[in-house]
Order: sequence, then C-alpha cells, then structure tokens
Amino acid sequence: MKFHHIGIACKNIDEEIASIAKIHTITKQSPTFFDKEQNAHLVLLTLSDGTQIELISGKQVETLLKKNITYYHMCFEVDDINAEIDRLVNGGAFLISPPKPAILFDHREVAFLNVSYGMIELLNSK
Repeated sequence: MKFHHIGIACKNIDEEIASIAKIHTITKQSPTFFDKEQNAHLVLLTLSDGTQIELISGKQVETLLKKNITYYHMCFEVDDINAEIDRLVNGGAFLISPPKPAILFDHREVAFLNVSYGMIELLNSK
C-alpha cells in the first residue's frame, strides 16, 4: 500500500479551497465532480510538496460536519484491490463499501474499510 491522499469533509468546496490556499500553495486542482456512486462532490488538490488532498462535500459527509469533524479518510493506492481487501479483513478490518469505479480517479476502483485508526480508502492502481 502506498499513501495517495487524505480526504477532508467540507460544507463548501470553493470556500475550502480558498482557505487551504491561504496556508499552502496549490499547484494542481482537478475539476469538481459529482460522483453518483458516493453521492458527493469531489475535488483533488495537489500541494507544492506533492501532498494530495481530496475535498468531499454533500450528503456523504453531512453527519461528520454536524459534529465539526472534517477528517474523513486516508487513501492508499494498491496493485490488487481485492487481494488487499481480503488481507485487511482477515486482519480485523471491516469492509464499509466494496470496490466501485470512482469518477475522480478516471473510474479506477475504490473501496472503503474501517481499520483501527479510522476509515481508509483503497485505490486500485490499474
């Protein structure tokens, strides 16, 4: 597993981008997409040091935001998403959302799991 990005919940993507830009230099920004599979608006930012931040807004994160929680997940890129899910579940993880295509990542499959330190997203490298 290789770290890919951190997911941050927000109420308004444009306002959050403006706030992040006050702290960090944003060198790349994807278009904002609405992902029907996740029922959320998404954008991926790349900072000057190469760190990537995914901003998520919409029904998917409303409950977190009502509790003032903005941390959503960490994403790891994997070569074989199904093998990695099996490995993690056998180690005690809980599968929240099975693999499905993600528009933000050119329809590569993503899956969400709960592990000891929170929710992670797996992104298939293929």
